[in-house]
Amino acid sequence: MSNFIHDHSTRLYAVVAAALPLVAFYVEGLPTALILALAAAVLGTGELVQRVEDGKTIKAVSQGPSRVA
Repeated sequence: MSNFIHDHSTRLYAVVAAALPLVAFYVEGLPTALILALAAAVLGTGELVQRVEDGKTIKAVSQGPSRVA
């Protein structure tokens, strides 16, 4: 499961970031503090996802060009 999350972190983040406003709009009675806390968590998670993707890029660049047959 951890490998799946690491490999697809950007896609998972996009789904959560897209779902949050929909839930906030369609579910009535949610406390504002909860919505703001979730928004802050999504922003923090975005920073983590960016660092994971940067790590993948650095690893790929350091390995050099791949040879395609």
